Amino acid sequence: MGFLSKFLGDSNKRVLDKLQPKVEVANNFEKDFEKLSDEQIRDKTKKLKELVSKNFQDRVKNFKDIEDDKEKKDLQKKAELEILNEILPEAFALVREASKRTIGQRHFDVQLLGGIVLHEGRISEMRTGEGKTLVATLPVYLNALTGRGVHVITVNDYLARRDTGWMGEIYSFLGLTVGTIIHDQSFMFDKNYEDENSLDPKLKHLKPVSRKEAYDCDITYGTNNEFGFDYLRDNMVADLTQMAQRGHHYAIVDEVDSILIDEARTPLIISAPAEESTELYYKFARLVKNLKADEDYNIDEKMRAATLTDSGISKMEKLLGVSNIYEEKGIELVHHLEQALRAETLFKKDKDYVVKDGEVIIVDEFTGRLMLGRRYSEGLHQAIEAKENVEIKRESRTLATITFQNYFRMYEKIAGMTGTAATEAEEFHRIYKLEVVEIPTNKQMIRKDHQDLIYKTEDAKFRAIAEEVKERYKKGQPVLIGTVSIEKNEKLGNLLKRNGVPFELLNAKNHEMEAQIVSQAGKPCAVTVATNMAGRGVDIIFGGSPPEEEDAKKVREFGGLVVIGTERHESRRIDNQLRGRAGRQGDPGVSRFYVSLEDDLMRIFGSERIKSIMDTLGLPDDQPIEHGMLSKALEGAQKKVEGHNFDIRKHLLEYDDVINKHREAIYKRRKRVLESENLKDEILEILSKSVSSLIAFHLQPSVEENEEKKDSLKEIEDSIKTILPAGAQLPKIVSDIDKMIEDISDLIITEYEKKEVETGQDAMRFLEKVVYLRIIDTWWIEHLEAIDALKEGIGLRGYGQKDPLVEFKKEAYGLYQRLISGIENDIAHTIFKVGIVREPVESKTPVTEGRENNNFDQNSSSPVNKKVGRNDPCPCGSGKKYKRCCGK
Repeated sequence: MGFLSKFLGDSNKRVLDKLQPKVEVANNFEKDFEKLSDEQIRDKTKKLKELVSKNFQDRVKNFKDIEDDKEKKDLQKKAELEILNEILPEAFALVREASKRTIGQRHFDVQLLGGIVLHEGRISEMRTGEGKTLVATLPVYLNALTGRGVHVITVNDYLARRDTGWMGEIYSFLGLTVGTIIHDQSFMFDKNYEDENSLDPKLKHLKPVSRKEAYDCDITYGTNNEFGFDYLRDNMVADLTQMAQRGHHYAIVDEVDSILIDEARTPLIISAPAEESTELYYKFARLVKNLKADEDYNIDEKMRAATLTDSGISKMEKLLGVSNIYEEKGIELVHHLEQALRAETLFKKDKDYVVKDGEVIIVDEFTGRLMLGRRYSEGLHQAIEAKENVEIKRESRTLATITFQNYFRMYEKIAGMTGTAATEAEEFHRIYKLEVVEIPTNKQMIRKDHQDLIYKTEDAKFRAIAEEVKERYKKGQPVLIGTVSIEKNEKLGNLLKRNGVPFELLNAKNHEMEAQIVSQAGKPCAVTVATNMAGRGVDIIFGGSPPEEEDAKKVREFGGLVVIGTERHESRRIDNQLRGRAGRQGDPGVSRFYVSLEDDLMRIFGSERIKSIMDTLGLPDDQPIEHGMLSKALEGAQKKVEGHNFDIRKHLLEYDDVINKHREAIYKRRKRVLESENLKDEILEILSKSVSSLIAFHLQPSVEENEEKKDSLKEIEDSIKTILPAGAQLPKIVSDIDKMIEDISDLIITEYEKKEVETGQDAMRFLEKVVYLRIIDTWWIEHLEAIDALKEGIGLRGYGQKDPLVEFKKEAYGLYQRLISGIENDIAHTIFKVGIVREPVESKTPVTEGRENNNFDQNSSSPVNKKVGRNDPCPCGSGKKYKRCCGK
């Protein structure tokens, strides 16, 4: 590899060398810009905005005759990039000058390099403490000059607000607006506004505004969850004015590995509660406690699966009093049994979830944070609630869903920042077409990374860690300890307490204060025990924050921050993130991992060989092994797991790409309906198409027998009556198909125009839109459920020597055809049956839609109502008979 690098040259270095001239040009502006007044700096922004707009308009004139939308978009994107590249050095120099004048920080040359990489739509890998937050201001400002909005995605609400308030000083000085969206709140940076209750100076200028106002800013900060949920909500609105987002132009994702890889498999789901019995969950939670491991069920920890043996099935059948559970009780009870077994055997309290205030809350396996509002799907969450004997919340119906992978692939241009992306470079390239560029550090890295210490037992390992921490504490050196779970966090905390070491315990149970606690972890004698990723995005500065110079000097003399990992994570990247908390900006530091043969990674991926070596040597439990070969073996196991997880994510994406095409088509159709001022022609076409299909179905040209023909004509007449309004006089039904279609189509137009006169044109336009949207939404919900069911069972096709993915695509296409025909069929059968209520009436219609977990009644904005017969199609557009739907 060394020879190849010398022969071919380092590709990363070649990229940086190519960008360096732009940095030098930006540097040439600095002395001139230092002489400008604040007002002259702001004027520069106005002039650059005008220049970008004029140049873009001039160039896109050349594309007006291009008919292919994709080709036109690609050319526009290329033109915009070229225009921004021309002004990049000047724009970057302006941001640097504004930063010096507002927050007192000057961008280093390496930060300018990182900014260019981000502008070009790549990932900047920058070490912890190299100032990624400040780097982002450069490409954000440049791309915001287009006036199309730039999104900056952070990993939590605190960082979104902090960065808006902190970097908002720079943007505001330059004449740009900046907003932020967090859970249930949105703000805008306003220098003239002061929040008297804010103790954090970085948050005091954040003025509460509407969601739409925050998105209308030149720049919007927020979390990945909120951007994704807002996109889904926007595609559920009943009116265009309720939409918040204004497109997906350019996004910079902070901690890009965490969001686009660690959370890639997590779908965002907006749901509403569905009716369901909860007693079965409690019943099966009690019954599975009678089963024995390795006798009644087998556990596969690698696959996170629990499978019943024949003995287990027999035992359950005996407990349930049935001879064959699969035949007598059906698939529903088998599903309950399987989920109860998974909850009992695979999901551990205080590791995978916590119970807080009578509620089961998921713990993020990567960050240790509580994932409030998130629930396991397919009844698993209810099974865990039953296991813990807390109140079971009802199963939910999915109203809208999207994965982060597909949400972020919607952006025209996306870039990312992180300290650890190189290990996942292949995945970034293959899934997101993103290249990783490593940015050199501003100062040389001098942290000492020691080899792992491997112990026989977990208890011996924790005792050794406690002793090490005690020694470092006595010396005055700050220590940060990373654990993999809340349970291990608290176990180590108890050991430290017994050793008389004061410490801060940082886990998902008190994460509200984690940023403040982590910011003080660099003080002398500070000991912080944290889940691996707690406080990510917050710098650990020697002497605390704000730093005390004397304390900072002491910490440097002691050898800097000590980072101790209590076990290896499945991903090397998570380990590297923990190590990266020490050694920022050329500071001294130390890192080491303590490992035991009982750790999950060691236990599952072959610790037998190491154990036999330790036994042969006769080493006691508290005597560790330290060898480079063992550390490499551990890394090898991690690489295998990383590869396995990548395959899973890639596999899931291949399936999700299918539903994503459906989502794009339905949301595009829905938006067209929202934007349309008159749907009359389209609905008349749907009615005509439905009539043609109905006639063709009942009356094939090949039918010759008179009796059969007579029966078919009667069926056609009865079917047409279900579409037309009551009392409509049907033309004579004849066997000439073309003539019949023409006559009925004429009648439909007549009846439609009659309804339009009775209802009023404006009201009719409103009615068309409401009915269309309601029916799209209802069918889309059912389509999502059908796709989920298909996905669950499609793997079995592999046993029949068929490719499950090919089969999935084939069947999903059939479901999509059913979705489109179902929407059009329901519109045809509903439009004549509903009307506008002129006076307020008491509505009995149940809630059928929701936003996340907050229901809203569509009737409040859509006064569609009419007395209907029990066997008529339900006016809500569900496609069911009234008596089986809202008439219940």
